[in-house]
Amino acid sequence: MSSASAPSGFSFQISHAPDTGLARVGTISTPHGEIQTPAFIPVGTKANVKTVLPEAMADLGAQALLANAYHLYLQPGPDVLDEAGGLGRFMNWDKPTFTDSGGFQVLSLGVGFKKVLAMDAETFRSDQVIAHNKERLAHVDDEGVTFKSHLDGSMHRFTAEISMQIQHQLGADIMFAFDECTTLHNTRGYQEIALQRTYDWAIRCLDEHARLTESRSHKPYQALYGVIQGAQYEDLRKKAASELGALTSSGISFDGFGIGGALDKDSLGTIVGWVNSTLPQEKPKHLLGIGAPEDFFIAIENGVDTFDCVLASRIARTSSVYTMDGRFNISNQPYIRDFSPIDESCDCYTCKNYTRAYLCHLFRGKEMLAGTLATIHNERFIVRLVDQIRESISDGTFYDFKDEFLARYSHKSGQARD
Repeated sequence: MSSASAPSGFSFQISHAPDTGLARVGTISTPHGEIQTPAFIPVGTKANVKTVLPEAMADLGAQALLANAYHLYLQPGPDVLDEAGGLGRFMNWDKPTFTDSGGFQVLSLGVGFKKVLAMDAETFRSDQVIAHNKERLAHVDDEGVTFKSHLDGSMHRFTAEISMQIQHQLGADIMFAFDECTTLHNTRGYQEIALQRTYDWAIRCLDEHARLTESRSHKPYQALYGVIQGAQYEDLRKKAASELGALTSSGISFDGFGIGGALDKDSLGTIVGWVNSTLPQEKPKHLLGIGAPEDFFIAIENGVDTFDCVLASRIARTSSVYTMDGRFNISNQPYIRDFSPIDESCDCYTCKNYTRAYLCHLFRGKEMLAGTLATIHNERFIVRLVDQIRESISDGTFYDFKDEFLARYSHKSGQARD
């Protein structure tokens, strides 16, 4: 089977790939351990999966965690994490880590939308779009982005070079190049401008990454993924995949690729398929911000190796929990005297030790423990589901497992990425 490796210890080995389709099983090796793929990467935006200890995330089977450069830049600052020994040591996590470049957060500041993956492609077009009653806090130009902190109103500047400097200080095993993340509301003309801008920034990210890797050679190697944009346009997605897939600058190329930007949920598989059939097959692919269980099968069968989302933990804090039959709100009246686990088939700590009635009580009483127990369950549900998908690819039962799961799973959700 094929593999891709960097001279510094980062590598990707494909161990099994069916004769048809793009799904595959593999192993990403990093200085802090391996990731068996396909894999779900839980999000700890501020170096913390909200309400849950890092040790609990390891116990429930998480192989890696993703944090965000924008938030950690603002607080506590990348220099603090660098001094602490990097993101993993700072948060007491000894497994692999990812950092998002902050591009999506800058988009959110610019237009006031928190969710873009659930947008409908059949929508209005405007390059001046901004959410109702929101202030535009970010402004993009060819050099970078100027934005106002959502914490204190102070002004800041992100460029490709600054994003690389921040992420090198954060010390994650896998980083993402700085990109301009558009919305489906933007016109075709602006999508083309943003795509070229992202390509230009990608070159600058590679150059700065090469410089920093050399100057910080005493630190573990950090892999850099290029980010594929292009919204819902086939030619733009394939153009980005072709150009970034072949891009070399300062003697290096991208170690893998992220698929980002605005995705119409109904076209998810089509768009991801365009990209992954064009990118180099031997390099790992990460889909940014995919969290609905019904979408995992679509992403994986179209060549996605890893993906992240805050959805599992975010909905858990509002009492929404996963089961093999779909999602439900455990704080609702029917569960007051329900002494069964959230899901009879789940092996998580919460389902082994607590009942629906107890969680219903905690949520109704506004107890902080409610969010912790629900998050442990949701994250384990997702991690275990992807583990099962990985096993089904290896044993040749992927499509049977997909059909069986989707026949039972009744709730169809949108997407969230923060």
